[in-house]
Amino acid sequence: MSDKILIRVQSAEGIKRIEISPKSNLKQLYDSVQNALKVDGFGLFKERNCITELHASGTQLVGNSLKHGDMVYLKQMAGTSSRRTSTTVLDSQAFKNSVPAEKLSNSNTTTRPSISVVEDEVDQLLSKVDGTIKRERDSKLCHHNANGRCVHCSALEPYDESYLKEQNIKHLSFHSYIRKQTSGMGQGKYFVFDDINCRIKPGCREHPPWPKGICSKCQPSAITLNRQTYRHVDNVMFENTKIVERFLNYWRTTGHQRMGYLYGTYEQHADVPLGIRAKVAAIYEPPQESTRDSINIQPDEGADEVEAVAAALGLKKIGWIFTDLITEDASVGTVKQIRGIETHFLTAQECITAGELQNRHPNPCKYASNGVFGSKFVTICVTGDNTKQVHMEGYAVSAQCMALVRDNCLIPTKDAPELGYVRESTDKQYVPDVFYKEKDQYGNEVQRLARPLPVEYLLVDVPASTPLQPQYTFTEYDKRQPFPIENRYIDGHLQDFNALSCYLSAWGEEEFLEAVSDFHLLVYLYKMDMLPLRQHMGLLLEAVRTKNPNQAAHFKDEEVWKLLESLIQASSGGSGGTTSYPSGGAAASTGAAGSDAMDLDANTWTCNHCTFINRGELTSCEICSLPR
Repeated sequence: MSDKILIRVQSAEGIKRIEISPKSNLKQLYDSVQNALKVDGFGLFKERNCITELHASGTQLVGNSLKHGDMVYLKQMAGTSSRRTSTTVLDSQAFKNSVPAEKLSNSNTTTRPSISVVEDEVDQLLSKVDGTIKRERDSKLCHHNANGRCVHCSALEPYDESYLKEQNIKHLSFHSYIRKQTSGMGQGKYFVFDDINCRIKPGCREHPPWPKGICSKCQPSAITLNRQTYRHVDNVMFENTKIVERFLNYWRTTGHQRMGYLYGTYEQHADVPLGIRAKVAAIYEPPQESTRDSINIQPDEGADEVEAVAAALGLKKIGWIFTDLITEDASVGTVKQIRGIETHFLTAQECITAGELQNRHPNPCKYASNGVFGSKFVTICVTGDNTKQVHMEGYAVSAQCMALVRDNCLIPTKDAPELGYVRESTDKQYVPDVFYKEKDQYGNEVQRLARPLPVEYLLVDVPASTPLQPQYTFTEYDKRQPFPIENRYIDGHLQDFNALSCYLSAWGEEEFLEAVSDFHLLVYLYKMDMLPLRQHMGLLLEAVRTKNPNQAAHFKDEEVWKLLESLIQASSGGSGGTTSYPSGGAAASTGAAGSDAMDLDANTWTCNHCTFINRGELTSCEICSLPR
């Protein structure tokens, strides 16, 4: 035998030539192929039809099975073979079908979680419905009776490509995608979503820890980014336009950008087969510092209280919204278009933020190996369109992006907002190679290293809209002034006892349920330190959730609410209903309300030029920079 022989390996990527000693064993051949082709979880076969497998034996020599110039055929195995332990190669679907049943006895097949996964209510509903697309009998093409069915009128599967294209549906719904993967002879018996891993598997004892050693057992596979073909949420619907208008009032008042969390529910979306719609009922604005060009989210000490109120109302945090608006002509109300196909849809930093938030709100899934996969958390950007009008754009980031963000592999670039950058490996962190495919100037599909990375490979579009007939989970304000929104430190927008007194005094006795049906008011009452309302608000929150006036009346008769009413009556000087805020002097006549107002005046000051309420330690206005 000569020192080296040439073995040709044919795979989906083409033919690769491997030089190896005939005295090497077949396991070393597998290692050589893995290093040359950058693949894992594969098998080598002598025939094109993959009948005779060359097992990765440590005793069988290459020269006894192959000769110089032989061709072997590489087949990507769906499961992890018993010859080695390997991680899954990531793709746009991020799932894995198990090996055939006849090989189960010799494989470490990934199985569904043994724990009982409690999916969201909408997922439980969709998993039980038929989901097929019904079609009526065609009078021209159908030649059977009314009870018959043919190819022209039989029901279509929810993932039918021709129907989706005809209806201009860009992505499969998540449940349609599951139906597609679980169709066929096997009924998806071994179908499972695997967790996407970008970190070295801990606990490997065959070598020193990174950076002194790494092997194919613990090394994460290289990632090829593909555009995700499905989405967890198919539409975002704001119940009415006033929800967004109240959110935008901050930008219209200050010129500064704003961010908020969306609270609402998930429901079935009839326009997409097996689709899910996120319905937004309220926007909560956390503490933040913002300018014309940036938003810095601050720690929120009251986040748990907000979640408690939302849960009692049957709502959950379903997304986030932010503005990116720059006025072009204030006289006609136009804004600049700064996002689009020529620039960017989301910046890399926004994609990373969306990925972080989606990781905090994972989607429970019974088909996932660890019980969760992906996220229904959505991203809404309010910006200018090509007609220079304010409009909303909805997005979500892919499961691959969530994994890159979770494992701290993705960072933004400094000068190009449309480009992200995959970190390079360091002594402290190993980062797998990340690739994406694009067409070159000759039309050929080529593979690029994701340094840098166009973020459109990480995005999934989610349409955002409002219904033709407005819906109202909370109060429909007509001419009354709504209760101020939290964490807005500008004149006329503060949440304090003056605002509470003014707001409640504007409603009649018979309008109590309508008056308290305001998300921002309920959160303020729940967090109020002046009165111990929190432990008594269960009845009120249930009344608002069910729109039950009798329960609301029972709460109104409780002693704690009577005490609050007496403080409000004292602060308003007995003037009755009014839509103007009581003066500071009137409020100061009550002990609790007066001390609240005095503390506010002592720690803040109002700019004479722009009326912005500044912190007491500042010597110049935070908005217009004029001196105090």
